[in-house]
Amino acid sequence: MTDQSAQLTVPPHIEDCARRRAEARAARAFEEADRLRAEIEAAGWKVIDQGLRYRLEPMHPPDVEVGGRVLYGASGSVPSRLGDPPTATATVVLLADRWPDDLTRALDGLRAHAPVGTQVVIVANDPTPEQADALGSVVQPRFGPIAGASPEQVWASAPLGHAAAINAGIRRAAGEVIVLLDTSIEPTGDLVTPLVETLRDPTIAVVGGWGLRSPDLRHFDEAGPGDVDALEGWMMAFRRADFVARGPLDEHFRFHRNLDIWWSLVLRDEGPEAPPRRALAVDVPAARHAARGDTGVAEPERERLARRNFYRIIDRFGARRDLLSEPAPQSRNGPPGKGSAPD
Repeated sequence: MTDQSAQLTVPPHIEDCARRRAEARAARAFEEADRLRAEIEAAGWKVIDQGLRYRLEPMHPPDVEVGGRVLYGASGSVPSRLGDPPTATATVVLLADRWPDDLTRALDGLRAHAPVGTQVVIVANDPTPEQADALGSVVQPRFGPIAGASPEQVWASAPLGHAAAINAGIRRAAGEVIVLLDTSIEPTGDLVTPLVETLRDPTIAVVGGWGLRSPDLRHFDEAGPGDVDALEGWMMAFRRADFVARGPLDEHFRFHRNLDIWWSLVLRDEGPEAPPRRALAVDVPAARHAARGDTGVAEPERERLARRNFYRIIDRFGARRDLLSEPAPQSRNGPPGKGSAPD
């Protein structure tokens, strides 16, 4: 029944689950077939049906070692520090892909202004040769220390989705607070300290420089400083302990749009019977440049991916009007999901 590549070695217990699943499908025992599929996927494999036959493939590319550097095929392969006590005040996580000048600008700003106790983690998400050259080798990185320590690099062996790449970086976080920073943001001063200080208030779950408000959890508008419904992903900070308790990020968000709204609501949600925690937009010393996240994706595909991501928000939070900070003006944004995208 199986159709396997000669080069692929499938663990015997996974092959046995797949065989029993095929038998269950043939007997129309679909509940048992679904249970076995879930068991196969939980072990890191996926089963692809081909009529009466099937094929097993790894869920993720393998980890490989190149030039003394380990390249990870999945976020879960990255060794995690999240079970250890925090040893830094904050961890700033940046994704490096196709825009080395943007990364250099963001790192230069952090180098000039990040306070002592700041850890920086760069996720090299299958970067271009130019980006890889900008990051340098294992022996000699192409940038200097930030806040007294060299930034840590996490490399992927194949392109990870947006949420998976962030999860990979956060697994290396030693900071009590995690700051997600897009490389379109240029720090012009110490942006870490105000974010950390804001999170000392236990009623606040997430803080950042740019907020979103909604009248109905279906349309979102940019909002000024103060209480908001969600933070834009260009800069958002939250407690590492909350990531451990409520994460990881849903890796179905392979495209960046609307992940920020979803994660903000996850962090704020205390259940329908309890008041939600707050999201706060604050003034921070940073300049916002053109974001590159949509570059290379055709407009129809961008809208399709954004809308698919937005449905995940609606499925989980669509009826949760208790998560609205307060009534807001009618949105100007048009189709659902556009609120988290840059102008």
